Amino acid sequence: MISDITVEATVRTRTGSGEARRLRRQGMIPATVYGDHKDPLSVTVNAKQITLILRSETGHNTIFKLQSPDQEAATVMIKEWQIDPVKGKLMHADLLRISLTEKQRVSVPIELVGESQGTKLEGGVLEHHLREVEVECLPNEIPDHITIDVSHLNVGDHIMVKDLKLAENVRVLSASDQVICAIFAARAEEAASGEPAVAEPEVIKKGKEEKDKA
Repeated sequence: MISDITVEATVRTRTGSGEARRLRRQGMIPATVYGDHKDPLSVTVNAKQITLILRSETGHNTIFKLQSPDQEAATVMIKEWQIDPVKGKLMHADLLRISLTEKQRVSVPIELVGESQGTKLEGGVLEHHLREVEVECLPNEIPDHITIDVSHLNVGDHIMVKDLKLAENVRVLSASDQVICAIFAARAEEAASGEPAVAEPEVIKKGKEEKDKA
């Protein structure tokens, strides 16, 4: 989705892990800009700005301006990013230059809405298998998300990628036979307790068997 966000960037001439750590201490992160038939460009951007974009409703599909004093403003979106597994902070981002007249391949999140007949009246369990689907379309036609109403589903019913109804100019690239969600009958243990059945650890089972033999 095209936004009115502008992120300031500066061309990065120094590289290496030491330089990256120095930037992060200042609230900045290293980033690489590529695409649109141009050479990759190493830049520095504000970590908070990129984090806010990733956490927004449109997430990594947000299209924004990258403004640099040394370069012509570019229209970009976040293609890849790296998060510190311990601190949970953004460490690096890859920004893709895009043309507003060229189709892009993006992954769009799937959102399930409604309470299915199968879970409400038949005691079934809703399982959400596919969380996003890959599509191809022009940048200004990228959906924020794909909403699927599951209220009509009964036990045994499912929805597949081929069942999606999208705008005419949005082409689905994900395999059509992938199951997005399905309603399954609850197992006997779950139906009786109202909670998912938890398998007993094997070591406990063996202990019981030995006690019985004694």
